[in-house]
Amino acid sequence: MNHDVLILIDIQNMYFSEGAYQLHEPEKAAEKAAILLKKFREEQKPVIHVMHRFPVGDQAEGRYLLEFNEAVLPQAGETIIEKDYPSAFLQTGLKDALDALHANTLVIAGMMTHMCIDTTVRAAQNYDYKVTVIDDACTTKDLVWKGETIDAKTVHASIMASLQGTFATVMGIDKFMQQQ
Repeated sequence: MNHDVLILIDIQNMYFSEGAYQLHEPEKAAEKAAILLKKFREEQKPVIHVMHRFPVGDQAEGRYLLEFNEAVLPQAGETIIEKDYPSAFLQTGLKDALDALHANTLVIAGMMTHMCIDTTVRAAQNYDYKVTVIDDACTTKDLVWKGETIDAKTVHASIMASLQGTFATVMGIDKFMQQQ
């Protein structure tokens, strides 16, 4: 039996226009993630929300930036995993949560492609999960290497190309919805 689990990684306000870590078109990625989330909820399949912790002190603005974006707010009964590292598996309860759900197939979307998506997808291979990454429900930012800026679209495409086949099946939301 196939036990699919949706994992939404770090779709938090800090990556949108009001945050300090603005990404390339996060609203578009969140919109696609919301479509995915709606589908999993309608089919009563499990959803796990992953949240990256950052020290913010007692500032209300800081707490707001850590919150999940309104497009993908968790509902009662959905698991929330907090993490301190790029991999959602490292020193978290994610593996235990997946074991409790008897998961074997992970559908992953979120932020940032070159960090938390990449490391989590690669780590999932260590546990023999079949992984699908919804590429247009993920995004990243420009990076600088040796004084040159690599635009976010190139960074994203490069990571997706490196994950495809060996670590995951990578596809857009439209193709995923057609296959279901």
